[in-house]
Amino acid sequence: MFSKLAVLAIPLSAVLLTACGSMHHKDHKDHKEAATSTPVRSADGVLVGPDGRTLYTFTKDTAGSGASTCYQQCATNWPPLGVAPGAKPIGDFSIITRTDTTQQWAYKGWPLYYFAKDSQAGDKRGDGMGGGVWKLATP
Repeated sequence: MFSKLAVLAIPLSAVLLTACGSMHHKDHKDHKEAATSTPVRSADGVLVGPDGRTLYTFTKDTAGSGASTCYQQCATNWPPLGVAPGAKPIGDFSIITRTDTTQQWAYKGWPLYYFAKDSQAGDKRGDGMGGGVWKLATP
C-alpha cells in the first residue's frame, strides 16, 4: 500500500518535469528559436539554460519592471533566454514580454540573457563585461 507522501510524489514529479521542459532551437544566437520552459541551476551556483550555457543579468535593466533594455546589437551579443509556448512562471522565475512581442525569462525580476561568445557549457566569458554591467545570474 502507498503512503500519502508516495501518492503525492507521482503527480508532483509530473508537474516538475512539465515545468522544466526542453529547449527548442537550431541556433542559440537566435532568441526567437531558443525557447525553454525554465532555466536550471548548475552545480556551481550559477543559473544556466537547458543546454548548460551560463545565464547573465544586465544592470541597466530594472528588476521587477517587466522590461528589457537590451535590443538590436545588444540582443545579438546577449541573446535573451526565450520562453516556450505555454510555459508559465514558476517560483522566482517570471516571464516578460519584449518590445518585439517575444517572451523572455526573468529571475527575481531580472531578465536573463546568454552571452554570444560563450560557446559551450561552463563558459563564463561575459561576467563583468561592459564595465561590469553584465553579471552572472545567481540564485
